[in-house]
Amino acid sequence: MRESLLQFRKTINIKNELLAGLTVAMTMIPESLSFAILAGLSPLTGLYAAFLMGIVTAILGGRPGMVSGGAGATVVVLIALASSHGVEYLFAALLLAGFFQFLVGVFKLGKFVRLIPQPVMYGFLNGLAIIIFVAQLEQFKVYDGDGYTWLQGSALYIMLVLLLLTIGIVTLLPKLTKAVPASLVAIIVVLCIVYFGGIETKRVMDIASISGSLPQFHIPMVPFTLETLQIIAPYALVMAGVGLVESLLTLNLVDEMTNTKGNSNREAMAQGTANVVNGFFGGMGGCAMIAQTFVNLNAGGRTRISAIIGALTILLIILIGAPVIGQIPMVALVGVMMIVAISTFEWASFKIIRKMPRSDIFIGILVAAITVVFHNLAVAVLAGVIISALVFAWDNAQRIRARKSTDEDGRRVYEIYGPLFFGSTTTFLEKFDVENDPNAVIVDFKESRVVDMSAIDALNKLTEKYSKQQKKLTLRHLSADCIQLLHHAGDFIEVNIEEDPTYLVMPEK
Repeated sequence: MRESLLQFRKTINIKNELLAGLTVAMTMIPESLSFAILAGLSPLTGLYAAFLMGIVTAILGGRPGMVSGGAGATVVVLIALASSHGVEYLFAALLLAGFFQFLVGVFKLGKFVRLIPQPVMYGFLNGLAIIIFVAQLEQFKVYDGDGYTWLQGSALYIMLVLLLLTIGIVTLLPKLTKAVPASLVAIIVVLCIVYFGGIETKRVMDIASISGSLPQFHIPMVPFTLETLQIIAPYALVMAGVGLVESLLTLNLVDEMTNTKGNSNREAMAQGTANVVNGFFGGMGGCAMIAQTFVNLNAGGRTRISAIIGALTILLIILIGAPVIGQIPMVALVGVMMIVAISTFEWASFKIIRKMPRSDIFIGILVAAITVVFHNLAVAVLAGVIISALVFAWDNAQRIRARKSTDEDGRRVYEIYGPLFFGSTTTFLEKFDVENDPNAVIVDFKESRVVDMSAIDALNKLTEKYSKQQKKLTLRHLSADCIQLLHHAGDFIEVNIEEDPTYLVMPEK
């Protein structure tokens, strides 16, 4: 037992996990409060989401070291629903969105996030970094009765000095020691300076009260009718999609940073479960939070322990720690999040921009722009994936070739190179000289494959052309899946398939 405990301590640094969890909690509180207030919800709704999302995904999730909470990306989707129908409809939509996310995990669809190209990832991260950085500038504004204006005079100078101090500690302390998270040290130092120095500056308690009780179970008070389902379903679908995209992208990023492998399907089920719990316990829901995840990783958090500590810390703050946490200067948290934004930005994308195809550069910029302008990560990523797919299809459509020859029996042989699919069918058909070909023609697919119904339609048109000339068309070297595809379209196309027992595209083991 003692040897097992010693081995556990060697593989997991408990101190780092504990301190990382505390740092994550400090940075998550103001963000959760801000998003809740933005959505017109009670501040506690945001804190409950931070606790519930954090604890459920930390225990059940598929990626140790990842942090979930009340993320703005998902809350923004539900703002219109809450404002037009009330918060109870928001909770009902969370239940449905969580159910959708759980099904994605059950049916193992989380793996499709791997189809997201690298330029889309660059654009997504760069856009998110800009959003995080710009959001911090709001703390340099003050409400004067008519609206928000920028700080001026001594108040501005105090904020700037404290901001530079925070950034300096976060940047320089790791070069001296990594025994404690630099972010946590910066927050504590700035808190002490402001509190004991009697400096007037904006604090966490100036945003909203964070004192409350344990989350209470309740069933959303909405009519259980088809009309209610019609109201909440569109919001639930979008929220589920946005949450999963951000969560699974975060999972992939953590995989790359830690050189380990997470379970995307398990994470999808955990995210769904957490949102269902939010719907029943009064949280505003959420997803994985990239900024807080980076804070956690930079502070040394690598296991589920740090995320659990972070969630429990938020709960303790709600119950008993509000007076202390409320004294934390907002500028300290702003400094930490600015460093997170700077580290989130993929600066390497500038180094390789000259080596990237123009299409990839355009996609990266487009995804970043959509992310910044619309604050909708799902739409940005989807647009990037679609354009990447179209560019890929266009490139492959240009690569289809046909090498012509005549065999010893006088038959014309067309050896096809490149995939036959919707993008390449026109070029494919242009390769054949139907009128001048002999009576027997062979189309060899050894270096190609039939991909889709557009390809089958192209073969059907080619068959008709040769049939009208009273000529025989034979397909050779079709892989098993291509033959199966043609068999499924048996009523649609009739071709002679020449079987070659010496050739297999996918040799059986």
